[in-house]
This record gives sequence, structure tokens and C-alpha cells, in this order.
Amino acid sequence: MKIAIIGVGAMGGAILKGYCRYGKFDLVTMNPENQRVSQLTDRLGVQLVHQTKQVVATHPDVVILTTPAPVTVDVARTLANLSPATIIISAAAGVSQADLRKVLTTQTIATMIPNTPVAVNAGAIGLAMPDQASTAQQQTIKDVLSPLGDIIEVPENQLGIVGVIGGCGPAFVDVFMDAMSDAAVLHGMGRQTAYELVASMVKGSGALATATKEAPALLRDQVTSPGGTTIRGVAALEKDGFRHAVIDAVNKSNE
Repeated sequence: MKIAIIGVGAMGGAILKGYCRYGKFDLVTMNPENQRVSQLTDRLGVQLVHQTKQVVATHPDVVILTTPAPVTVDVARTLANLSPATIIISAAAGVSQADLRKVLTTQTIATMIPNTPVAVNAGAIGLAMPDQASTAQQQTIKDVLSPLGDIIEVPENQLGIVGVIGGCGPAFVDVFMDAMSDAAVLHGMGRQTAYELVASMVKGSGALATATKEAPALLRDQVTSPGGTTIRGVAALEKDGFRHAVIDAVNKSNE
């Protein structure tokens, strides 16, 4: 399958890295001339072109738009000569399927909000399927995105909050990890060891929640024995407003 990635900024680059790690797709990228992008595609051994007409000439099966939102519709308009069989997946926040259908009238168009862990095939990908997509087209979209991480299907009007939780959330977790690392260092642990321990703990906690599909509160209860060390720490988090701080951060990011 041939996949074209149009726009190799932070998100396009992350998606490209994830696909290169996966290693099973034929890739082509398009970006205006940029030394950083040229160096990245050279290092990864991926074809880079600078015009959308060159993308059309490669006859891609799927085009992923990771262009800045203000220019996405204009870029999409230049892809009008794509085969009607080509599937479009847009990652441009705030650009709806309806917006894109005005200029790409024959293509099947899905919208998504991924996050940067797609670079290591561990992303959280909010996906809004097009209503008119056939079962085969829906499967193709899933086959294209699943190597990048977990797909969470939502209505298109929920992609905004997906972007906050999935996109901003890693930064919130990074702040938490940094604080946990500082606490470990305060108690005598080496800095690098603290980073490794905290990263492993977060990875394992996420993997357990994904595998069990249990509510976070139930997973918490499994490690908070009566009068134990963990429940004392949880009580301190509640006293210091940790839960409210997290909810407030999400609300502020969603304004």
C-alpha cells in the first residue's frame, strides 16, 4: 500500500517515523523545501517531493494531510485530480470532513487527531470515520492507522477534546514524571535511574489499564491497602488538589 504524507512538521514527522519503524508501507512525503525535512527523509530513506502534483503522480492509496489547519483546504484543493479510490485522512484540527468534501468531492475523507507517540507506534489516535465509507474503506483506514498506535473512534464533534486529552495530555504526564523524578532524587536516587524508573512505571500503568479495560479508580484500589503507604500518598494528592489541577488543565486547554 502506498501512503503519502503531506506536511512533514512535528506531527507529520512523527507519523513518518512510526511508519518507518513499522516498515511495511510504501511511503512518499511532500513538504515545501526545508533543510530539516530533507535531512529527516534522507535519514529514513523516504521519497520527498515538493509539489502536490508530484504526489498525485505517485497514485497513492491513502493521503494523510498533516498540514497547518489554515492552509489545509487550499492544499486539499490541489489534490482534486487524485483517483476517486484514494482515501484522504486529515489530521488538521478544526478542519471538518464537510470542509474538505467541498474541494475533494469524489474521495472518502476521514478526520483524526493523533498524538506524537505515534513516532514510536504508541499513539492515541482519535478517529472520526466518514459516514459514507464502505466496510472495506473503513477497514483500510484502520489498517493504515493501527500500526501507529491505538485507535479511538469518536464522533467528529468530539475530536477537539480528543486533541486535548491525547495531544496535550502527554505534556501533563511529562510534568508529573518530572515531579516524580525530582522526588526520587530528593530521596537519594540518581537522576537517570529516576527517569528510567518513572517512565517504566507510567508505561506499565498505561499498559495495564489498556489490557484490563478496568476503570482507573478500580486499578488504584488494587494497590491501596488499608493504612498503607499508597493510600497515604493518594490522600496527600487529594489534599493538595491534584485531581482538580488535572481537570482545570484540561478545561484551560479546551477553551
